[in-house]
Amino acid sequence: MKAEAAHTRNDVTFDVTCSFIPSLRRRISRTRLHVIPVIDVLNGIAVHAKRGLRERYEPLRSVLCSSFDPFAIASTFKSFGFKHLYLADLDAILGRQPNYMLYDKIKSIDIELMIDAGISNMKRAEIVFEYGASKIVIGTETLYDLSFVNESIKSFGEGRVIVSLDLKEGKLLSSSEEIRSMNPPHLALELEKIGVATVIILDLARVGTECGVDKSIIGEILDKTELEVLVGGGISGMLEIKELKDMGVFGVLVSTILHNGKLKIEELKATGLL
Repeated sequence: MKAEAAHTRNDVTFDVTCSFIPSLRRRISRTRLHVIPVIDVLNGIAVHAKRGLRERYEPLRSVLCSSFDPFAIASTFKSFGFKHLYLADLDAILGRQPNYMLYDKIKSIDIELMIDAGISNMKRAEIVFEYGASKIVIGTETLYDLSFVNESIKSFGEGRVIVSLDLKEGKLLSSSEEIRSMNPPHLALELEKIGVATVIILDLARVGTECGVDKSIIGEILDKTELEVLVGGGISGMLEIKELKDMGVFGVLVSTILHNGKLKIEELKATGLL
């Protein structure tokens, strides 16, 4: 709901609709950067995702946690001081039974949980919220129609719905022919028009490779919109994280460089990113 205020000047009363406030909030948010750890879950366990080749994903090996139990890993992240967690439920994304009880269990450790569970209808969205999501992630990979995004924003609010622009080598992945026909900046503009506040830019071909992200696409979306932009897939290290912060990126999704020790918890704390 828009906030309205009455201002009197020279005995004339003006009604000012403060519709600029969400936009202003997003501009201010670009001065901060959130480092958000990722857990990819397949067959109920945490896996190392690489290049989107899900049939080749192997159980996660991490210098941070000796277990590939997703709850144990989430608890480890919480113990280090992370306040947000991104959970990609690949079982749900692939059309299998979602790991609802896992969401509920992670909710108990009091961490803000973003969940991508192949959400493409209101019933699935409501259940994911019920089991512990702070925010739902609607991925274009499993999205059939942009109208569902609009419906979700109206039902849950812009602060609880994130849209992931799922890419493969820079091209949009989607169940929707309309979405596939767009380029990422065009889609970002369309999403902003229907009320989306936050998007993820994630190129599956870069996931787990440490090869770096496509800054040209990211930069164009930052230039053309006022969206909060989260970036994932191939983050190479602290230097790139700092570069993305300088660009105005709202957050980075990291997994591989955390688990192999390249990105150190101590370094994140020393630079004020944790």
